[in-house]
Amino acid sequence: GMDGIGGLTQRPILPGETFKYEFELRQHGTYMYHSHHDEMTQMALGMMGMFVIHPRHPTEPPPDRDYTYLLSEWKLDVGARRPDPNEMSDFNVLTFNAKIAPATQSLVARIGERVRIRIGNLSAMDHHPIHLHGHAFRVVETDGGVISEPGRWPEVSVLVPVGSTRTVEFVADNPGDWALHCHMTHHVMTQMGHGIPNLIGVNASRFDDKIAAVVPEFDAMGMSAHGEADDSIPPNSLPMVGLRGPFGYVTMSGMFTLLKVRERLDDGVEPGWYEHPEGTLALPASADELRADGIEH
Repeated sequence: GMDGIGGLTQRPILPGETFKYEFELRQHGTYMYHSHHDEMTQMALGMMGMFVIHPRHPTEPPPDRDYTYLLSEWKLDVGARRPDPNEMSDFNVLTFNAKIAPATQSLVARIGERVRIRIGNLSAMDHHPIHLHGHAFRVVETDGGVISEPGRWPEVSVLVPVGSTRTVEFVADNPGDWALHCHMTHHVMTQMGHGIPNLIGVNASRFDDKIAAVVPEFDAMGMSAHGEADDSIPPNSLPMVGLRGPFGYVTMSGMFTLLKVRERLDDGVEPGWYEHPEGTLALPASADELRADGIEH
């Protein structure tokens, strides 16, 4: 009965005290642990983790690759070193295993390997639809237990509600560098602000000189080349996006990482960027190609 809820099934653990928990593992699967006292503060400061229990007598062969991601969200003001535990809804840093891209660890797999990804969500307020590029997967397990073979279904995105886990599996049969990310648009950015006037379509150039006279460092963000905007931030802060890819700036961060599938793979060695075979990349259309399709450039 000691499941950690202070005042209900046990008295709270006071500062300086140590409690001992002993229990028998009767079920296997993917679970989470966290503080159940003053959760708003203690979980907001990171007192949580994943708890994976493997079956004693498995009924299925183990996967070739088994990955685990814990989803979290934080309020981290620009220049601050610690998250703000008083925030209730306006979180600006969304993480995989407490890291944002490009610091997130890539998944790797060889062609033909079966990959399992366990995803747990201990964010304070937000559900997360986790989306994989380049492959379809099947949802094989929830925190309620293993889904029987006839009940498994194919997806490319799986919704992970707050306080729950989802486990997906797929065969890595498509070589390349593939994104794995949350599909909430602001969850693949960092330090996002709100309450900003909508100036889409407005020619604000006449204001630039006037503002620059007051704030010389002012740098207006235009409607083009948005991905090249690079505002200065304190050195101990996190950038909005920040990954240099093989074709330029990768315009995602936050809950974003990569699945790298290769024909040959040395374990423990970063495989680098995928080298695309000739003829497999989309390229700018020529004027002749546009005319052939009836498109006026």
